[in-house]
Amino acid sequence: MLELITAIEDSGFATWVRESPSIFAYTAILSLHAIGLAIVAGLSGVVALRLLGFAPAIPLAPATKLFPLMYAGFWINAASGLALLAANPSGMLANSMFFVKLGFVAAAVSIMRVIRGRVLGDPELVRTGNAPSLAKGLAAASLFCWLGAIGAGRLTAYPYLLQGLFSS
Repeated sequence: MLELITAIEDSGFATWVRESPSIFAYTAILSLHAIGLAIVAGLSGVVALRLLGFAPAIPLAPATKLFPLMYAGFWINAASGLALLAANPSGMLANSMFFVKLGFVAAAVSIMRVIRGRVLGDPELVRTGNAPSLAKGLAAASLFCWLGAIGAGRLTAYPYLLQGLFSS
């Protein structure tokens, strides 16, 4: 496994992402990562807040049209995230916050899929706009997971700070 990590880290692509002065390398990839996150987490947050009762005058039916955009944001995030991981796999794979972030993202995307299928797939709920407690619980969990992913993602930049916090 160590050989694979070293091979990825030493690849031309990873070196270009990590070391190139080009704006199309690390800067653009990190920007795409932020844009993808803004799309997927932002739109998911809009749907979640609507299910929690915010803006009740806005109908739920159009929310189903947001999911293709959310998935596009997710794939932008996934592709750019893999490029960023390739630039520093040994550092990221040793960082516990990286795995916390991935866990939150996996949970948030799973919840997003359940909301699309079970909640927004219910014609009566979409027609009336009155979300049952299950839908509200999923919406709250979605917001929690996206906020957790964002927080853990930011904390990946400070691995030594976190080691100091949890060591005695």
